[in-house]
Amino acid sequence: MKLNIGDPAPDFAIPDQDGILHKLSDYTGRKLVIYFYPKDDTPGCTAQACNLRDNYYALRQKGYEIIGVSVDDTKAHQKFIKKYELPFTLLSDTEKKMVEDYGVWQEKSMYGRKYMGTMRYTFIIDENGIIQDIITKVDTKEHAKQIAE
Repeated sequence: MKLNIGDPAPDFAIPDQDGILHKLSDYTGRKLVIYFYPKDDTPGCTAQACNLRDNYYALRQKGYEIIGVSVDDTKAHQKFIKKYELPFTLLSDTEKKMVEDYGVWQEKSMYGRKYMGTMRYTFIIDENGIIQDIITKVDTKEHAKQIAE
């Protein structure tokens, strides 16, 4: 599925690191940043998560809720959150429903080998569930700045 700015964000019902189910409707009335990333505790994903952590309160002051999404399980998310003291929710999309619905589960290539994986994309969604921006060229070390622009 190809999503565009102005489209309604696809609904979801995905557990967080503690097994608590989150739905898009839980965030009605708030601006939501959903960032998709490939894997917990890898260099790029750690840089991105730590940049969002370090700028979390500034983003919250601008009215943003932050949610990270990967296909890692809840235990991996718990370790990642604890290791880096992440203050935001990480959703565990082990069944790949949300990554498919948002169009971020795509063919990738590394060292000539093709495989399916999660693209590092960020969706900024308004208070009414409408996509306001899609960041497809994420700067892992300056991601909060990209969101706040």
